[in-house]
Amino acid sequence: MTRVKRGTVAHKKRERLLKYTKGFRWGRKAKEALAKEALLHAWEHAFRGRKEKKRNFRQLWNVKIGAISRPLGIKYSQLISALKKKGVALDRKVLADLAEHEPKVFEKVVTLVK
Repeated sequence: MTRVKRGTVAHKKRERLLKYTKGFRWGRKAKEALAKEALLHAWEHAFRGRKEKKRNFRQLWNVKIGAISRPLGIKYSQLISALKKKGVALDRKVLADLAEHEPKVFEKVVTLVK
C-alpha cells in the first residue's frame, strides 16, 4: 500500500479550526488543543445566549410597558389582561415600542381598553 502524506489535509483542518478563534486571547487563538477547548465553551455560551436574549428582551418590554402605563392609571398586568379581553392583537414588542417612541398613541390604546 502506498504512503499517504496528510500534511495538506491536517493543515487545512487546523486552519479551519483556528479561523473561528480569531480575537481570542493568549494561546487559545493559536494552539490547536487550546483553541478546540475554547471553541467548545464559546459555542455552548453562544447557543445559550441566543435563548437568553429572547428572555431579556421580553423582560425589557414588560418593564417599559409597565413604566409608562402606571402614570396612566393602569398596572401592567391589568393592561395586558384588558388588551386580551378587547381582542387587541398588539404584542409586547410593539407595545413597548409605542410606549417609548409614540406615547400619545400608547395613551390612546390604554384609553381604548380602560
